[in-house]
Amino acid sequence: MKRRTKALAIQPKVKKAVYERDGGACIFCGRPGNPEAHYIPRSHGGLGIEENIITACRECHDLLDNSAQRKGMLRIAGEYLAVKYPDFPDEKRRYDKYAE
Repeated sequence: MKRRTKALAIQPKVKKAVYERDGGACIFCGRPGNPEAHYIPRSHGGLGIEENIITACRECHDLLDNSAQRKGMLRIAGEYLAVKYPDFPDEKRRYDKYAE
């Protein structure tokens, strides 16, 4: 597995930590969800780290990925993560091949 691919994947321990952090509930609607949505998407180098992953139900995850509501949902997710990780800038949520 390539280093970038591995860095963007969500490891089981990260899913567990995010699930616990979010109480197993979608951060958008409160329904049961899965901790597998990237705030900064994989296509933009979004890492599979706790500080970049949110819990979302299937419907909200689909809306986040494929709808005109994306911009507003990203704002909500960004504000949510900023409360949880106040000193964690977006730059640290992206893969940087020169960081290692």
